[in-house]
Amino acid sequence: MSKIQSQIFQNWTFKACEDQEWLPAQVPGCVHTDLLKLDKIPDPFYGTNEKEIQWIDKKDWEYRTVFDINEDLLSQEHLEIVFDGLDTYADVYVNDQHVLSADNMFRVWNVDVKSIVKASGNVLRIRFQSPIQEDLPKLEKLGYALPASNDQSDVGELGDKRVSIFARKAPYHYGWDWGPRFVTSGIWREARLEGWSEVRINDVFIRQNEVTASAASLTAIVEVETFNPIETIIRIVTDGQTWEQAASLQAGVQTIEIPVSINEPKLWWSRGLGDPHMYSFVTEVLKGEQVLADLTVKTGLRSIRLVRDKDEAGASFYFELNGVAVFAKGANHIPNDSFITEITAERYRHEIVSAAESNMNMLRVWGGGIYEEDVFYELCDEYGLLVWQDFMFACSMYPGDEAFLNSVRHEAIDNVKRLRNHPSIVLWCGNNEIDSAWAHYIEDGGWGWKKDYNAEQREKIWADYEAIFHELLPEVVEAYAPGVDYWPSSPLVSLTNDEKQHANPSTSEGDIHYWGVWHSVEPFENYNVYVGRFMSEYGFQSFPEYKSVRKYAEEEDLALESEVMLAHQKNGAGNRLIKQYMDMYMHEPKDFPSFLYMSQVLQAEAMKTAIEAHRRRKPYCMGTLYWQMNDCWPVASWAGMDYFGNWKALQYYAKRSFSDVLVSVDGTKEDRTDVYLISDQLHPVEGQLHVRLIGFDGTVYREEEHAVSLESNSGKQVLTLNNTDWLQGRDAAATLLRLELKRKGHADIVQEHYFAPSKDLALKQAAIQVTEVQESDGSYVVLESDTLAKQVWISTEAEGVFSDNFFDLIPSIPVKVKFTSREGLQHAGAASETGAIEVRSMADFIKL
Repeated sequence: MSKIQSQIFQNWTFKACEDQEWLPAQVPGCVHTDLLKLDKIPDPFYGTNEKEIQWIDKKDWEYRTVFDINEDLLSQEHLEIVFDGLDTYADVYVNDQHVLSADNMFRVWNVDVKSIVKASGNVLRIRFQSPIQEDLPKLEKLGYALPASNDQSDVGELGDKRVSIFARKAPYHYGWDWGPRFVTSGIWREARLEGWSEVRINDVFIRQNEVTASAASLTAIVEVETFNPIETIIRIVTDGQTWEQAASLQAGVQTIEIPVSINEPKLWWSRGLGDPHMYSFVTEVLKGEQVLADLTVKTGLRSIRLVRDKDEAGASFYFELNGVAVFAKGANHIPNDSFITEITAERYRHEIVSAAESNMNMLRVWGGGIYEEDVFYELCDEYGLLVWQDFMFACSMYPGDEAFLNSVRHEAIDNVKRLRNHPSIVLWCGNNEIDSAWAHYIEDGGWGWKKDYNAEQREKIWADYEAIFHELLPEVVEAYAPGVDYWPSSPLVSLTNDEKQHANPSTSEGDIHYWGVWHSVEPFENYNVYVGRFMSEYGFQSFPEYKSVRKYAEEEDLALESEVMLAHQKNGAGNRLIKQYMDMYMHEPKDFPSFLYMSQVLQAEAMKTAIEAHRRRKPYCMGTLYWQMNDCWPVASWAGMDYFGNWKALQYYAKRSFSDVLVSVDGTKEDRTDVYLISDQLHPVEGQLHVRLIGFDGTVYREEEHAVSLESNSGKQVLTLNNTDWLQGRDAAATLLRLELKRKGHADIVQEHYFAPSKDLALKQAAIQVTEVQESDGSYVVLESDTLAKQVWISTEAEGVFSDNFFDLIPSIPVKVKFTSREGLQHAGAASETGAIEVRSMADFIKL
């Protein structure tokens, strides 16, 4: 039997090319992580150390290993060295013979070395050129700088020389407004020797031609490589069914298409709509009864389309999964670490489980990071999270020379082919924000980039843009992943080739990035004003919690304008903006640790306002993805989880606001309170809406119950309350409205509404009683208070999450929450002991 055999290269060493001493290296890895493990550099994330290690990216580095090959592998007809990822400019030598030059971090590189290698003592050497030194001449040759507003060239000691756009390398490595500048080099994915004879299967794509509940019409597209012509049978097996087709294979690479049909398939559904069922397809190449080669791929069967139909308001923008209009709920994902190889499978699972636990059904893989590791998409498949997948281009204009376009084409093909069987991927998007930043058809529009170029340069830059995003990338998606839509840029209205193409917060087609709140210091209330058909970006910053901040700062650094705090705030005005908004909406914090807590509550309140404004506009608006899910280092940012995986207040708020059935209150009108019921479920909702007017001391002044009902997958206003009638002259700053949707067999859906702004509420110090309860399914905490306790924060020694947190505690209404350890979150049944518990509320953090 002839199968692919492989051997992973081990025992690596590395050095700066100018040095003599070889040092132990870890592969996959990079120069920065190798130096850190050897204590050659300080912790890059601590204090202001980022700026101390910018010298690394100016040097050339070399990696080396010596390897033997066992007799069986050496005897194979083909022997290839395969690199799943080289970062980025690299020359590869085998036994001192140059075999490969790489120049794209996102490509797979392979080369046949059968004629070069021997049984023992082979030397594999990779020389990585400095990406800075490699690309500076390209900038000089071009004659003018291309826009790259997030390239922190000043941190990299390059002045205004931004070279990131020339390298097909993770853009965020050059810095971003939430991330540091660490321009890495190294072997960042697996490196191995592969051997095969006669036949191998390079790839199998299960193309989904038409999928319904009654039948799935599929085509298995099998890419086969042979050494000599051969008569074979190709067999496809899944779920007890088998399909076979005779194939006369010729020497070289060819594709064979085999029709596959499955009656009454188990469909793949996103979280909240059904089971994300996966099928395994085993493909075999047979000669008689002998299996010459085989490959197993997994996929989920579903129909998916981006629906952009004209309507009275403009045009829709939503995803239809298996015939169901899906309201997308989620966040934008960035890489989980500045050093990609530090991201473990456990960290990936923690993020994806956190998203699912937060009632999300979509993540957008943003275009300034990486095409994620396979495990990321496998987890999204498993947990039913839809993936909006950007190509890796963001907030910059790019060159359009032949070599660059050729590199991009190979990169796109490699990654589309690698990822196309994942049912979770429902959209390929060309780039992040470039269309709206350049705004070619609006003279003074966009981010002001065009003013730096003459008319001829503008046309050249735009033509290069169109060559990549309007021609090359959609061609690749259509050729290699038919059935999944392509969207040229986010945000965008549509390709009209005039001023109507470019999105703004008021457009009624396409998707919208709304940043009036935050960058333009617009009030939170404007989240109710600027609601588009699909809100693919919006956000508000906060700090990590105190214990996370102390991992990169000392006590003496705990001041808003300290050097360390500013080093860990990459959005220039960020700290000032947090304080400015806090002055607008919150009580005054009593100290810096209190400021950290209150920044999280402020962020959470902003995002609750936005998310629920978007959901109340269903079906006009059909998607809300806040910026951002996660962090790549410990920092003040827009993330809902900090770098260490701790849930901020936002994550708990998002869990409530993303609930599949939601009671939402619109309190923007002075004289009335409008109550909405929204459901993303595929069955009707019926229940009793219990409404109570309660004083902060627990006194119930008025209560009513209303029967409410709602059709499946819809939303509507179910109640309007006259504020004057309900308050009856009572103090609005000491009174709240509590709404509970009660349904048979379901947990109550709860929402509180306040008649006065947060900063005006008459808060008092609360005596919160905490009772820990151990039940058969885990650890619980029951909390009761003698007065209103707002944004109650339960913190523990143990890593993990509570079923609810940062909630309001009303006298005589106890709240019971469950603690799940980080391990238990990922593996049901794991122990979830809380350790020491601390409970505080807003009154503990403000100047009373």
